[in-house]
Amino acid sequence: MGEMETLPVEKRVAFMSGHVVAGLKLFRAGAPDQAAKHLLHPVSETHQAERAGIDKLGFKGEIFETVSKALDEGKPATEVEPMLKQAEENINLLQKNAGGDPADIILYLMATVDEEYEIGVKMGKITDPGEYQDAYGFSVVALRIAKQIKGKNTKNLVSSLEALVKLWPENGPLADSKPTSVERVTNHTAKVVASLDSIK
Repeated sequence: MGEMETLPVEKRVAFMSGHVVAGLKLFRAGAPDQAAKHLLHPVSETHQAERAGIDKLGFKGEIFETVSKALDEGKPATEVEPMLKQAEENINLLQKNAGGDPADIILYLMATVDEEYEIGVKMGKITDPGEYQDAYGFSVVALRIAKQIKGKNTKNLVSSLEALVKLWPENGPLADSKPTSVERVTNHTAKVVASLDSIK
Protein backbone atom coordinates (compact mmCIF):
# COMPACT_ATOMS: atom_id res chain seq x y z
CA MET A 1 0.00 0.00 0.00
CA GLY A 2 2.17 2.83 -1.31
CA GLU A 3 -0.08 5.64 -0.15
CA MET A 4 0.44 4.53 3.46
CA GLU A 5 3.76 6.37 3.57
CA THR A 6 2.08 9.65 2.76
CA LEU A 7 -0.87 9.22 5.09
CA PRO A 8 -0.70 11.25 8.30
CA VAL A 9 0.26 9.19 11.32
CA GLU A 10 -3.19 9.36 12.95
CA LYS A 11 -4.76 7.70 9.90
CA ARG A 12 -2.08 5.04 9.78
CA VAL A 13 -2.66 4.33 13.47
CA ALA A 14 -6.43 4.13 12.87
CA PHE A 15 -5.81 1.70 10.01
CA MET A 16 -3.52 -0.43 12.14
CA SER A 17 -6.04 -0.31 14.99
CA GLY A 18 -8.74 -1.68 12.72
CA HIS A 19 -6.64 -4.76 12.05
CA VAL A 20 -5.96 -5.28 15.73
CA VAL A 21 -9.65 -4.85 16.65
CA ALA A 22 -10.62 -7.44 14.02
CA GLY A 23 -7.94 -9.81 15.30
CA LEU A 24 -9.03 -9.48 18.92
CA LYS A 25 -12.66 -10.11 18.04
CA LEU A 26 -11.79 -13.15 15.93
CA PHE A 27 -9.58 -14.63 18.61
CA ARG A 28 -12.28 -14.15 21.22
CA ALA A 29 -14.78 -15.72 18.82
CA GLY A 30 -12.67 -18.87 18.85
CA ALA A 31 -10.88 -18.39 15.53
CA PRO A 32 -7.19 -17.89 16.38
CA ASP A 33 -6.17 -18.96 12.88
CA GLN A 34 -8.23 -16.12 11.38
CA ALA A 35 -7.07 -13.69 14.07
CA ALA A 36 -3.36 -14.26 13.54
CA LYS A 37 -2.74 -12.21 10.40
CA HIS A 38 -4.70 -9.26 11.76
CA LEU A 39 -2.80 -9.27 15.04
CA LEU A 40 0.51 -9.62 13.23
CA HIS A 41 -0.33 -6.66 10.98
CA PRO A 42 1.35 -4.00 13.17
CA VAL A 43 4.72 -5.77 13.00
CA SER A 44 4.48 -7.39 9.58
CA GLU A 45 7.34 -6.65 7.18
CA THR A 46 4.93 -5.86 4.37
CA HIS A 47 3.42 -3.00 6.36
CA GLN A 48 6.66 -1.35 7.39
CA ALA A 49 5.82 2.01 5.80
CA GLU A 50 2.75 2.22 8.00
CA ARG A 51 4.90 2.22 11.11
CA ALA A 52 7.00 5.26 10.22
CA GLY A 53 7.11 7.57 13.22
CA ILE A 54 4.87 5.52 15.50
CA ASP A 55 7.59 4.38 17.89
CA LYS A 56 7.66 7.81 19.44
CA LEU A 57 3.92 7.50 20.10
CA GLY A 58 4.64 4.51 22.33
CA PHE A 59 4.35 1.61 19.89
CA LYS A 60 5.60 -1.65 21.39
CA GLY A 61 6.12 -4.04 18.50
CA GLU A 62 7.38 -6.81 20.76
CA ILE A 63 3.88 -7.19 22.26
CA PHE A 64 2.48 -8.04 18.83
CA GLU A 65 5.38 -10.35 18.06
CA THR A 66 4.75 -12.24 21.31
CA VAL A 67 1.05 -12.54 20.49
CA SER A 68 1.85 -13.79 17.02
CA LYS A 69 4.30 -16.38 18.35
CA ALA A 70 1.77 -17.57 20.94
CA LEU A 71 -0.87 -17.99 18.23
CA ASP A 72 1.58 -19.87 16.00
CA GLU A 73 2.36 -22.22 18.83
CA GLY A 74 -1.32 -22.76 19.54
CA LYS A 75 -1.06 -21.54 23.13
CA PRO A 76 -4.33 -21.77 25.09
CA ALA A 77 -6.64 -18.76 25.26
CA THR A 78 -5.92 -18.33 28.97
CA GLU A 79 -2.27 -17.66 28.15
CA VAL A 80 -2.94 -15.51 25.11
CA GLU A 81 -5.65 -13.29 26.60
CA PRO A 82 -3.32 -11.28 28.91
CA MET A 83 -1.07 -10.62 25.89
CA LEU A 84 -4.09 -9.49 23.89
CA LYS A 85 -4.98 -7.07 26.66
CA GLN A 86 -1.50 -5.57 26.37
CA ALA A 87 -1.85 -5.32 22.59
CA GLU A 88 -5.21 -3.61 23.02
CA GLU A 89 -3.80 -1.15 25.54
CA ASN A 90 -0.87 -0.36 23.29
CA ILE A 91 -3.04 0.34 20.26
CA ASN A 92 -5.33 2.54 22.39
CA LEU A 93 -2.31 4.48 23.62
CA LEU A 94 -1.14 4.99 20.03
CA GLN A 95 -4.53 6.36 19.02
CA LYS A 96 -4.55 8.73 21.96
CA ASN A 97 -1.03 9.97 21.25
CA ALA A 98 -1.55 10.24 17.49
CA GLY A 99 -4.34 12.79 17.94
CA GLY A 100 -5.76 14.22 14.73
CA ASP A 101 -9.17 15.50 13.71
CA PRO A 102 -11.78 12.86 14.63
CA ALA A 103 -14.10 13.79 11.74
CA ASP A 104 -11.24 13.47 9.29
CA ILE A 105 -10.17 10.08 10.67
CA ILE A 106 -13.75 8.74 10.65
CA LEU A 107 -14.19 9.95 7.06
CA TYR A 108 -11.01 8.11 6.08
CA LEU A 109 -12.16 4.96 7.88
CA MET A 110 -15.56 5.01 6.14
CA ALA A 111 -13.91 5.27 2.72
CA THR A 112 -11.68 2.35 3.71
CA VAL A 113 -14.68 0.31 4.93
CA ASP A 114 -16.36 0.79 1.54
CA GLU A 115 -13.22 -0.14 -0.35
CA GLU A 116 -12.40 -3.24 1.68
CA TYR A 117 -15.96 -4.51 2.01
CA GLU A 118 -16.40 -4.32 -1.76
CA ILE A 119 -13.32 -6.52 -2.13
CA GLY A 120 -14.35 -8.84 0.69
CA VAL A 121 -17.92 -9.52 -0.41
CA LYS A 122 -19.06 -10.34 -3.92
CA MET A 123 -22.46 -11.60 -5.05
CA GLY A 124 -23.59 -12.04 -1.46
CA LYS A 125 -20.64 -14.23 -0.47
CA ILE A 126 -17.44 -13.57 1.44
CA THR A 127 -14.74 -13.85 -1.20
CA ASP A 128 -11.92 -12.30 0.83
CA PRO A 129 -12.39 -12.91 4.56
CA GLY A 130 -9.44 -10.67 5.48
CA GLU A 131 -10.98 -7.61 3.85
CA TYR A 132 -14.44 -8.41 5.23
CA GLN A 133 -12.86 -8.60 8.68
CA ASP A 134 -10.81 -5.43 8.22
CA ALA A 135 -13.93 -3.47 7.29
CA TYR A 136 -15.45 -4.60 10.59
CA GLY A 137 -12.37 -3.46 12.50
CA PHE A 138 -12.39 -0.02 10.86
CA SER A 139 -16.09 0.40 11.71
CA VAL A 140 -15.44 -0.42 15.37
CA VAL A 141 -12.47 1.97 15.53
CA ALA A 142 -14.60 4.75 14.02
CA LEU A 143 -17.30 4.10 16.62
CA ARG A 144 -14.77 4.27 19.45
CA ILE A 145 -13.38 7.54 18.10
CA ALA A 146 -16.90 8.99 17.86
CA LYS A 147 -17.64 8.02 21.46
CA GLN A 148 -14.57 9.90 22.66
CA ILE A 149 -15.46 13.21 21.03
CA LYS A 150 -16.19 15.81 23.68
CA GLY A 151 -18.28 18.96 23.49
CA LYS A 152 -20.07 18.16 20.23
CA ASN A 153 -23.44 16.64 19.45
CA THR A 154 -22.38 13.14 18.48
CA LYS A 155 -25.72 11.38 19.03
CA ASN A 156 -26.46 10.79 15.33
CA LEU A 157 -22.88 9.96 14.53
CA VAL A 158 -22.62 7.37 17.30
CA SER A 159 -25.98 5.79 16.49
CA SER A 160 -25.18 5.56 12.77
CA LEU A 161 -21.82 3.94 13.58
CA GLU A 162 -23.48 1.52 16.00
CA ALA A 163 -25.88 0.55 13.22
CA LEU A 164 -22.93 0.04 10.87
CA VAL A 165 -21.08 -2.25 13.30
CA LYS A 166 -24.27 -4.30 13.74
CA LEU A 167 -24.11 -5.26 10.07
CA TRP A 168 -21.52 -7.87 11.06
CA PRO A 169 -22.50 -10.86 13.21
CA GLU A 170 -22.44 -10.13 16.93
CA ASN A 171 -19.94 -12.88 17.66
CA GLY A 172 -17.48 -11.44 15.14
CA PRO A 173 -16.63 -11.21 11.44
CA LEU A 174 -15.88 -14.90 11.01
CA ALA A 175 -14.93 -16.13 7.55
CA ASP A 176 -17.99 -18.36 7.27
CA SER A 177 -20.47 -15.59 8.16
CA LYS A 178 -23.42 -14.75 5.97
CA PRO A 179 -22.48 -11.23 4.92
CA THR A 180 -24.65 -8.17 4.66
CA SER A 181 -24.88 -6.84 1.11
CA VAL A 182 -22.29 -4.34 -0.09
CA GLU A 183 -25.08 -1.88 -0.86
CA ARG A 184 -26.37 -1.98 2.70
CA VAL A 185 -22.92 -1.39 4.12
CA THR A 186 -22.17 1.52 1.78
CA ASN A 187 -25.58 3.04 2.58
CA HIS A 188 -24.66 2.93 6.25
CA THR A 189 -21.21 4.41 5.74
CA ALA A 190 -22.85 7.22 3.75
CA LYS A 191 -25.13 7.92 6.74
CA VAL A 192 -22.08 8.08 8.99
CA VAL A 193 -20.39 10.54 6.63
CA ALA A 194 -23.56 12.68 6.49
CA SER A 195 -23.73 12.78 10.29
CA LEU A 196 -20.13 14.03 10.51
CA ASP A 197 -21.46 17.52 9.73
CA SER A 198 -22.66 17.79 13.31
CA ILE A 199 -19.12 17.58 14.67
CA LYS A 200 -17.24 19.68 12.13
